Amino acid sequence: MAPIAAVATVTVASCSMQMPWDRPDIPDGLPPGVGTQQPYIDINAPGRTADTMREWATPISDATGIPLTSLEAYGNAAEIQRQQHPECGIGWTTLAGIAARETKHGRYHGASVAPNGDVSPEIRGPALDGTNGNRVIRDTDGGKLDGDKTYDRAMGPFQFIPETWQRYGVDANGDGVADPDNIDDAALSAARYLCVYSGGDMTTPEGWEKAVHAYNNHTAYVLDVRNYANAYSVNIRY
Repeated sequence: MAPIAAVATVTVASCSMQMPWDRPDIPDGLPPGVGTQQPYIDINAPGRTADTMREWATPISDATGIPLTSLEAYGNAAEIQRQQHPECGIGWTTLAGIAARETKHGRYHGASVAPNGDVSPEIRGPALDGTNGNRVIRDTDGGKLDGDKTYDRAMGPFQFIPETWQRYGVDANGDGVADPDNIDDAALSAARYLCVYSGGDMTTPEGWEKAVHAYNNHTAYVLDVRNYANAYSVNIRY
């Protein structure tokens, strides 16, 4: 387990556990394919730069069932990392795989993603009190971020715990606030976190697996993310 885990060891979305060889049309490579390359954009433009991903994202969203706004967020985060940290090589498909596994792309328990990336109602994981296989993480933020003053809870579409969010959380939708309940902010923050723990290279099997294990240190979780990402890399709904 990494010194700081991005998420709780038990996440709020259920694990499909479908193996890629159950679907011969889905590749099973590691690292997963990066899918249709997101376009170059001006990442320093004002406002929600993910909006400029719309034309790229629309056909992929139609094919995969990933909500359009969520897919724009993943493409935006991957492109920001590509321009700022090309050595990492993170693909949008990996971010999509994690978000699918964590919260169904921000739609867990009837939540929805607004055009500006805000997810409502807020998604919160169970109290990290040591029950049901969870780690024990006592409150680190006074309940300011996660609403719990006794134990920490995983937050938002990428299920960050408060301690990790306070280290890696960034604003990606141009509103000046780093918000774990905004999928633009959460996707870019997840990309930054993954690149740090991959040692700067997610293009190798070892680097990719190390990074996703740091996000959640369960082998079944890593396999699930791989399966989602590989399906999305060939525009298949999974």
